[in-house]
Amino acid sequence: DSEVLLYAFAQWGTRALEKLNGMFAFAIWDTKRRVLTLARDRFGVKPIYYTQVGDTVLFGSEIKAFRGHPVYSTKLDLEGLVEYLTFQNFFTDKTLFENVRLLPHGSWLEIPMQRGPLPAPTSFWDYDFQEPSGAYNEADALDELDRLFRQSVQRQLISDVDVGSYLSGGMDSGSITALAAREIPSISTFTVGFDLSSASGVELGYDERTRAEHMSYRYGTEHYEMVLKAGDMERAMSKIAWHLDEPRVGQSYPNYYAAKLSSKFVKVCLSGAGGDELFGGYPWRYYRAVVNTDFDDYITKYFGFWQRMVPNGTLAKVMAPVWKQVSHVSPIEIFRGVFKAHADQLRRPEDYINHSLYLEAKTFLNGLLVVEDKLSMAHGLETRVPFLDNDLVDFAMRLPARAKLGNLTEVIRLNENEPGGKGNRYFEKTKDGKLILRKMMSRYIPEQVANREKQGFSAPDASWFKGDSIDYVRRRLRHTNARIYDFLDHDAVFGLIDDHLEGRENRRLLIWSLLSLEQWCEEFL
Repeated sequence: DSEVLLYAFAQWGTRALEKLNGMFAFAIWDTKRRVLTLARDRFGVKPIYYTQVGDTVLFGSEIKAFRGHPVYSTKLDLEGLVEYLTFQNFFTDKTLFENVRLLPHGSWLEIPMQRGPLPAPTSFWDYDFQEPSGAYNEADALDELDRLFRQSVQRQLISDVDVGSYLSGGMDSGSITALAAREIPSISTFTVGFDLSSASGVELGYDERTRAEHMSYRYGTEHYEMVLKAGDMERAMSKIAWHLDEPRVGQSYPNYYAAKLSSKFVKVCLSGAGGDELFGGYPWRYYRAVVNTDFDDYITKYFGFWQRMVPNGTLAKVMAPVWKQVSHVSPIEIFRGVFKAHADQLRRPEDYINHSLYLEAKTFLNGLLVVEDKLSMAHGLETRVPFLDNDLVDFAMRLPARAKLGNLTEVIRLNENEPGGKGNRYFEKTKDGKLILRKMMSRYIPEQVANREKQGFSAPDASWFKGDSIDYVRRRLRHTNARIYDFLDHDAVFGLIDDHLEGRENRRLLIWSLLSLEQWCEEFL
């Protein structure tokens, strides 16, 4: 791989990046030009960070590497904290570490030896969801999607070590497994389930082991399972915080344990990541803002939905100890900035749907990929993502919105704090989302699996946080000596936490993120 990359770079320079299909993050030092080039793959599967301290530039695949250099000292980036507390993610290239940047996906950065500020990264690829200009033939589209999906899985199976696959019981991982099992008899598959003895409500349906076992039986896989309990989250928090470098989107400890299980048997594991973001797997999100007067109206509506943790109006109160230092930061402008090249010619619901798909791929998927890569590599496991093949992604972005979604102007409001349950109830009501993907995959998996409701990979945290883990939450967050209260107001945060513990509001995303933030402070500050 390295030889091919170096020869390609010698031949074409940064234009070689457009020819690469797969995940990468690399640095190349040009001895003649005395220029360092950093580059990251199209979709951001592999991370690369950089920072400048005086005349010294540091770069690496993990931020913690910088702490080994004498010029670097760790400080919290308060502007990045505003971003994280709003979105449970980073929509810019910021991190929680002051002056440390994540190189954007699909971009490169040339760093010359001469002194001075660093130039801005250059993008060589970006998502571009568009309605097709010509006629759409569903039969032809299904056949082409089928061909590209099979091609991608076959490409991802090339390896000189053992390859396995995650198997959740849903259609994305099920279809990947079905095709992989044709090439690798008795392929190893892995499922993480949850102890639901203290769960309630919609969370009683979160354990997918029975479904995964059926799929394993059907395709003759060598299947392994692990069951998580509330205490497993508490035991893993320190290691997760260390390996992630900083908290990002989602409750990541199930991913940590899934990688731990898989790494005992294989060195490479296939993941279904990307299927939802490319083919419209979260319709209840997109429909929040499909009928608008203009782009500004769309931004206002959709920003209101994507405040996943602390609403904009509450942020000043929550960050009161440091608010004067960050009051200039505008989360809605950060949100708007994601669309800097995509704000014109919005006339139809389809245009707004494609904008929403763009946002999800740029921000939500990007965060998921960073988490997945770091937590798998923590166990020496390489995770591969067949849905993120160049040809397959290019095709998916040219499909009409109506091939993915049916009710383009219908809004059904669901609480984003509820994990898998919201997808279940939405699909029960509408039978919507990933329509063409479901039709194509029914060629390989049972129709009832292809048409199964969306089930997120989530633990029953809402129940655990006010049940089995309530003492842990109180011990870590419900006292004024917690490290987070160096920059957060404890009374404001106590009120938000108590809303959940006392059953007034589901704030599972916020509680998980505060636990992660507290652990991050202990590990890095």
